[in-house]
Order: sequence, then structure tokens, then C-alpha cells
Amino acid sequence: MISKKRSGMRKLQVGLLGGGSWGTTVASIVAHNTDISLWARSADTVKEINNKHTNEKYLPGAKLPKNLIAHENIEDVVANADVLIMGVPSNSFRDVLRDVRPHLRPWVPIVSLTKGLEHGSDLRMTQIIEAELPGHPVGVLMGPNLAREIMAGQAAASVIAMEDEIIVKELQKVFNSGVFRVYTNSDVVGCELGGVLKNIIAIAVGMGIGLGAGDNTRSALITRGLAEITRLGVALGGRAETFSGLTGMGDMLATCISPQSRNHHVGVELGKGLHIDEIIEQMVMVAEGVKSAPTVIKLAEKFGIEMPIAQDVHEVIAGRRTAEEAFFGLLKRRVGAEIDPD
Repeated sequence: MISKKRSGMRKLQVGLLGGGSWGTTVASIVAHNTDISLWARSADTVKEINNKHTNEKYLPGAKLPKNLIAHENIEDVVANADVLIMGVPSNSFRDVLRDVRPHLRPWVPIVSLTKGLEHGSDLRMTQIIEAELPGHPVGVLMGPNLAREIMAGQAAASVIAMEDEIIVKELQKVFNSGVFRVYTNSDVVGCELGGVLKNIIAIAVGMGIGLGAGDNTRSALITRGLAEITRLGVALGGRAETFSGLTGMGDMLATCISPQSRNHHVGVELGKGLHIDEIIEQMVMVAEGVKSAPTVIKLAEKFGIEMPIAQDVHEVIAGRRTAEEAFFGLLKRRVGAEIDPD
């Protein structure tokens, strides 16, 4: 268990797995507060971080803190960690945890940054952690956080969510730094799902933009999309009010309106008529909404939740409809009451 820093005690040792844009950004934030080491798959990325204090592939033009040290060997990062942060994509999340298992000390808190669901099992990342590394306190860091803006020193806010109120307050100190404000929440399920589900709505909004739709349409899609993800999120165990906060509405707005958003970019390109395979091939980083869409629809069907926007995004990604067909199909849908009576 993590402990408070006191005079004369050693600094907290934080390990972060993942050398992409958000993982590197979070590592840079944490470096302002305590010691941190980062593991990346790419030997070139490791050398660049250590020698040049940059990560040009994912964060062009950004300068990294000199006390951020990168490693190729995962044991070097995990073995002495008092806190472990997981910043790897959902498709490799479980495998990396299995690599971690022989080296991680008992009771070390694990925080996920990954906004995705595991294909096949339909599990959230925190559920995978609990399955692969039982006994470790588990949480998430989620919110409307665009990596390049944060690295440029612009103000942002996020949420650290964990059920243990004592540990989460200590973790808050690890991440809270300057203009990066971090709030706490005990609703891990709601916070995690907000980060996952909004990606699909962002693709839908992007599709509309690619097709030439205006701000009225974008606003309607965001608002109705928030209603969709709230319905499913509550059915899966999250609290409704969580989806009105930073990890719900906040994250959705940032992802839906920013050209920096990978999921937004995918939607725009789909709206322009590109096939999903062409779009993914041109991208450096992962758009988690593309991978999560089939799982989200599967969960919606399982719990009897109507999600027309997400369903149409799934159809387009699967190649069964064009973006234009899906978009104008949504406009022709029957309308009812905005808010269903209890």
C-alpha cells in the first residue's frame, strides 16, 4: 500500500507501462511530483526519451522532464514500483499484465489509462487487472485530456477513480500537478465506461463533420450520444451522475469536437468516404472506439439498451453501411419523448 511522503522518507517510485502519447504525457505529469520510470516496446523510443528527452513520434515538439527515465526491460520498471500505471492499448493489456506478474510486489495499486474493452471477453481493463493480478487495489485515470495540449502547458482536469478512499487520496497527489487538476471519484465502473463509450459517439460526430453537417447536428449527436452511453453505463453498474461529469460529458466533448482526437479523426475520414482499413493504416496511434464498437453493441443487446448512434457507427466500421447511409438513417428514425418517464 502506498504511504504518505514525509520528511526523511524516500520518494514514491512510480512505474508506467506504455510509451505512446498519453502514457508519455502522464509520466511527464507524475515526474513533477515524484520519481517515475517508463517502459516502452521500442528501443528507439527508450533511447530518445533518455538521451534527447523527447518522444517525437507521439509528441512532436514536446520536451520531457529529465527525471523521466525509460527502460526496455519491463522488470526494471515494475520490480521497485510503489504504484503501477497501465498505458498500453486494450488489445495487448492482458498480455502485458502477465509479463508484469512475476515482478510486481503485493498490494501495489494499479491505475489504468486505457479507454477500451477487451475483445472477446467484453471486460473493462480494471476487470482484467483483477483477474490477472488479484489483491491489488485497482483504479483508473480518466477525463477530457488531450495529450498535446497538456504537454504545451494548457490547463486540464481529470479524475482518479478507486473504491478505496484512503488510497485514492494519496494517488491524487501523484497526478495532481500545476494546471493539471485531478479530482477523486469512487465510481470506478462509471468513470471507466465514460472513457470507453464516448469514443464511439466521437466517431459518429466525426462522420457528420466529414459529410458536411453543421454545429446544430453535432450538438444533437453529442447530446443524444450522452443519453445512450449513460443508459448503458448505468445498466453495467455505473452511477448516472458520473456521466454528467468530467469522465462522461467532459471527455465526450473533448473527444467529439477536437481534431486532435483519434476517434474524431476516424469519423471524419469515414464521412469523406474512406474505408476503415485505409484510415487505420494511415494512423500512428490506436483509435480505441473502432475496437470497442462491436463489444459495446454486444453489451447493449445483452442488457436490452437501445443505442441507435452506436449501432450505426458499428455498421459503418463493419463495412455493412456507408457513413452517409448511417447518418441519414439516424435523421429518419422515429422520435419520442426526450426523457423517458420512470
